[in-house]
Amino acid sequence: MSTLTTEQLVAAQKAGVETSFVFLTKTFEGIERLAELNVQAVRSTLAENQEFAVKALSAKEPDETFSQQSILVQPAVERVQSYWRQVHEIFSSTQAEFATLANAQCKRFQSDAHAFIDGLTKNAPAGSESVVAAWKTLVTTASETANGAYETAAKAATQSGETAESNLDAASPAKRTRQAVVAVESDAKQ
Repeated sequence: MSTLTTEQLVAAQKAGVETSFVFLTKTFEGIERLAELNVQAVRSTLAENQEFAVKALSAKEPDETFSQQSILVQPAVERVQSYWRQVHEIFSSTQAEFATLANAQCKRFQSDAHAFIDGLTKNAPAGSESVVAAWKTLVTTASETANGAYETAAKAATQSGETAESNLDAASPAKRTRQAVVAVESDAKQ
């Protein structure tokens, strides 16, 4: 094995380790954003529940408690929907970063493989043209297959994100919340 090939292998391994850490960093950033969102949601919920409890305990009539409770339904449903939109946004942006990194890494691997084959071609002994041609065909086929698989995965991820977003939009709470508020108010009046 020549020194050039050894250097190429070491460089490829180093690049692989660096890429792994970039993926891990992106994963951790996504988890960190999700954790921050969850902490914010819990704090907000605790503050709202405390405010409601204070108002409910200071109410002089049970009707006041029920009317306050019905007033809180609409904002609570909207907050839940907003929370899930933010979760979806975090996952989507993290997935997009992964896709960009994976695409760059795939192109880099393809480029390295072609450079390796070109190096083999230049240093190949006489009479090994058929083996070199087979390697070139193998690398080209593998590259095309990888590109096709990547494109399919990217399309599936995009469709999954679009489906999740449309499901969030379809779950619009406005109509159901109004129905719930009317039902609670009519129960409170009875």
